[in-house]
Amino acid sequence: MGELHHECGVAAVFHAPGAAVSPMCPIPGDVNSVARLVPRMLLDMQNRGQLAAGMASYRPDRNALIKVHKELGTVAEAFRLNHKSEFEAILSGVDGPVAIGHVRYATCGGDDRYNAQPFERDHGRRTKWFAFAFNGQLANYKTLKEELLSKGDYHLKRDTDTEIIMHALAYELQNEDVDPDWVGIFRRLSEWFDGAYNIVLITAHGELVVARDPLGFRPLCIAESGPLFAVASESVPLANLGFQKIHSLEPGTIAVANAEGVRIERYAPSPKQSHCFFEWIYFANVASTLDDRSVYLSRAGLGKELARLETVPRDEGTIVVPVPDTAKAAADAMAFALGVPSVEGLMRNRYVGRTFIEGTADRAAKARLKYTPLPEVMAGKRVLLVEDSIVRSTTMRALVREIRDRGRAREIHLRVACPPIIAPCYYGIDMSTRDELFATRFAEYDGDRLIVTEEAQDLMAKELGADSLRYLPVDSIARSISLGPDRLCRACITGDYPTEAGRDLYQIECHPDTAAASARKRAYETAVATS
Repeated sequence: MGELHHECGVAAVFHAPGAAVSPMCPIPGDVNSVARLVPRMLLDMQNRGQLAAGMASYRPDRNALIKVHKELGTVAEAFRLNHKSEFEAILSGVDGPVAIGHVRYATCGGDDRYNAQPFERDHGRRTKWFAFAFNGQLANYKTLKEELLSKGDYHLKRDTDTEIIMHALAYELQNEDVDPDWVGIFRRLSEWFDGAYNIVLITAHGELVVARDPLGFRPLCIAESGPLFAVASESVPLANLGFQKIHSLEPGTIAVANAEGVRIERYAPSPKQSHCFFEWIYFANVASTLDDRSVYLSRAGLGKELARLETVPRDEGTIVVPVPDTAKAAADAMAFALGVPSVEGLMRNRYVGRTFIEGTADRAAKARLKYTPLPEVMAGKRVLLVEDSIVRSTTMRALVREIRDRGRAREIHLRVACPPIIAPCYYGIDMSTRDELFATRFAEYDGDRLIVTEEAQDLMAKELGADSLRYLPVDSIARSISLGPDRLCRACITGDYPTEAGRDLYQIECHPDTAAASARKRAYETAVATS
C-alpha cells in the first residue's frame, strides 16, 4: 500500500585473482568488468529501496584502490541507465574485480546523498581502508552513539547507525595487520550491536567480507561458480546472473573471499533465529527463495489461510481482487480454494515516479495516481479485496472509497493476509510509531497480550468504509512460511521483541511519560534521553 518501506538491500561480487575470467563477466575476458554486475543485481532488488543507490569497487591498478559512486534515486537514475554514454562513464570509473552495492530506503538518517551507501573509510594504510554497505537497523544505535562519543575524540557527522558501524569497524581494525582477524572483529561487534545487520565490505587489499547477524533478521544469499562469488539480499539477483547453487548465509557467520579462496566461518553463536516474517509476505521479490522458503509459496499459503476462514456468501457475483502487486499470490490462492474468480480489478500505474507521488499531499489523490479501479470488472460485484498488510490505514481508506465510487462495487470485504500490526519495528522496517498504527487503536489486552477481536475488526471495517474486515491470526504466519514461530521475528504483530534493546524501546514507546515524544518521533530517536 505504499505505507511500508524497507531499510535497504545489499549486493557484492568477487572474482578470484589470477583465475581464468568467468563467462559471467559482462565483457568477455575482462576481469575488471565484474563490477558491472552490481547495477544489474541492484535492479533486481529495487523493491527493497528507491531513495538512493550506489556501489564501491576495488581495483589494484588505479590510485584510488577503492572508489565509490552513489546518488539519490532509483538504480536507473543513480547509474543513468537510460543514458548510455553517462552510464559507461560511471561504470568505467568504478570497474574492478571486486565490488559491493546498495539500494536504500531510510528508517534513520537523512534523505540526502550524504547518507547514501556504500560508506568509504579512507586511510593511508590499506588495512584500515575499506568501504561497506549495510542492510538492517541497530535497535541500540542511540546508545552506541553515546558510548562512542564518550570514548574521547570522536565526532559524528551523520545521525545514522551506518556511521556507527563504520567507526566500530575502524576501531576494531586499528591493531590488525595485513591479514585481519575478521572472526574476532565481528565477534566483538556482535557483543556491542543489538538488532539487524547484514554487512558487505571490501578492503584496499581486495578482500570481500560478508556478515549476517546472529539472529538472521534479514535474508542474505550467497552463490559461487568457478572463480566468481556473489552475494545479495535475495536469491533473484543471483539466479538472474545464472548461478545454479544459491543458498543462505547462516546467521552468525561470515564469508571471506580473497586470493586464498572463499571461506565461511562462524563468528558468533546463533542459539535462536528471528527471521523477519515480513520478508516473505511483503518485501522480497515474489520469485525469491529465502532461508530455503519460497516467497511465492509462502504468500500462496497466506491465501489458503484466508480461504479457510472465509464466511461471506459466495455466488456468481463474487470476485477476489488483489491490491497490486504483493497481494496477488495470496489472492489467487484464496480464490482458487474458494472456487471464485481472481480478477485484476485494480490496475497499478508502474510509470508514476516516486517523487511525483510523494509530491502529492492528499492520500486519496495518491491512491488515484497509483491505482485505477475497473468498473467493467467490479461494478455490481461482491468484492473480496485482498491486501498484504495495513499500517496506518490512510491509503486503504482512500482506496476503498475509490473502489466503491469509481469501481462501483456492490460490497467490499477487506481481507488482510497478515495479522494486525500493533507494534513498531526497530530492526529495519519503517512502521512509524505505535500511536500511528491503525490496529493499535482497536487492540485490547488479553492477559499480557494485545489482541484485535472480531468485534474490533467490525469497527475497523466501518472506519475504513468496507462492509467487513478480516485479518489472519498470528499462528497462520508460521504455517504459511513453514518455519516454526521460534525461528521468526513477529514483534510487530505480537509486541514480543527478540532482543533486549527492542524490548526496551517498546517499553519507552508504551510508557505514558514518553507517549507524547513517541507520537512525534520513533522510540529509538528518544531512547537516550528517556531511558
